[in-house]
Amino acid sequence: MRRRTVPPVVAARWALWAFVVANLAIVEVLFLNAGTGKNGVLTVAKFFGLHAAVLMLFQLLLVARLPWLDRRIGMDRLTVWHRWVGFTLLWTLLTHAVLVVLGFARLDDASMVKTFFALAGVPASLLGMLAAALVVVVASVSARKVRRRLRYETWHGVHLLLYVALGLAFVHQLQETTTFTSSAFAKIYWWALWLFAFGALVTGRIVLPLWRNAYHRFEVTAVVPESDDVVSVHVTGRHLDRLPARAGQFCIWRFPGHHHWWLANPFSLSAAPDGRTLRLTAKAVGSASAGLRHIPVGSRAFVEGPYGAFTSLHRTRPGALLIAGGVGITPVRALLEEEPGGDVVVLYRVRTEHDAVLVDEVRALVADRGGELHLLTGRTGEGSTPFEPDGLRALVPDLAERDVYVCGPPAMTSAVLGALRGLKVPHRQVHAERFGLA
Repeated sequence: MRRRTVPPVVAARWALWAFVVANLAIVEVLFLNAGTGKNGVLTVAKFFGLHAAVLMLFQLLLVARLPWLDRRIGMDRLTVWHRWVGFTLLWTLLTHAVLVVLGFARLDDASMVKTFFALAGVPASLLGMLAAALVVVVASVSARKVRRRLRYETWHGVHLLLYVALGLAFVHQLQETTTFTSSAFAKIYWWALWLFAFGALVTGRIVLPLWRNAYHRFEVTAVVPESDDVVSVHVTGRHLDRLPARAGQFCIWRFPGHHHWWLANPFSLSAAPDGRTLRLTAKAVGSASAGLRHIPVGSRAFVEGPYGAFTSLHRTRPGALLIAGGVGITPVRALLEEEPGGDVVVLYRVRTEHDAVLVDEVRALVADRGGELHLLTGRTGEGSTPFEPDGLRALVPDLAERDVYVCGPPAMTSAVLGALRGLKVPHRQVHAERFGLA
């Protein structure tokens, strides 16, 4: 428990935003010292172009899956920030592009259309145009209405074009930008910043997962059907006691031979890591999760992670309230196993008792720790509303004195978080994570 100290999530946010603000300040100083452009419009265009470059670098850090940030902030929040920074980048790039064309049109006393095609004939400008066009394409398919109509694999494939856009934009900056060639310090700073951002991305997304899988050599040791549509997969490996996994976290799982290598699923650890095995429990909601029960024992597994901030690292109070909905019980069950005992209450929301995944394990763990389990059954909209403020207060009168962990379907999670705000539960005591890759 953490008392009278800065919460880990707050410390991580301060560190991240301090890094961004410090680099923005350096960019502003370099911009001012580099002098103006050929006219006022081109000067403003350069200003927006430099800030678009900083946004690109920030985007790389947000998706690099750096362990220190991920365990404190959580991939779900980092992904939301990545989305909003992405749309900010889109409008910044478009503003930069329009101002460049307008600035040169005024300089040459020509129309913007004629100037656009003239600039397209210059290799450096053409690279910038192509980068901007790719960003527009990715942003278009990332709009909520479009994204919901696409399969994840299709959206993800298009989203990877952003890396091509970053490469084109980087070369464009090398050929066009004068701000970062104005002094030796500017050159060193700019190269160091790009190397740091790309290095973080390559390390977090490629080097670390490959090293961990080569070192641990994950392998399926058991496949256990929990019900008609739920299965648990047990995975072992070498030196698992050195894998920095905690109860409440999740991994991104691939099973070569079970599906194509590019198909991956995020599944929570459904048991607290013990240094010998890892366990995931999944409900059949798609072809990948439905096929898990057919994985042969002895198959290799490729595991990325662990990821997530849904852990006891953020505990602030002696008592805990664990709220789960449906298969969201899996990280809650793992947290419960890690719970030392005493003042713990579990609220488990399902349609019927038959749908309660791992309920026997949860019941046994709660009993061992002298806690309380409330199995809340019923369909939403049938008058059963346990997650309204009055309902929560009736079930757990002292919930404002507890850490509250929430995991379940998006609608349920939003309802619980809204009720907790209405009950004035301190924000630092509320821990929720929405799992997903996009």
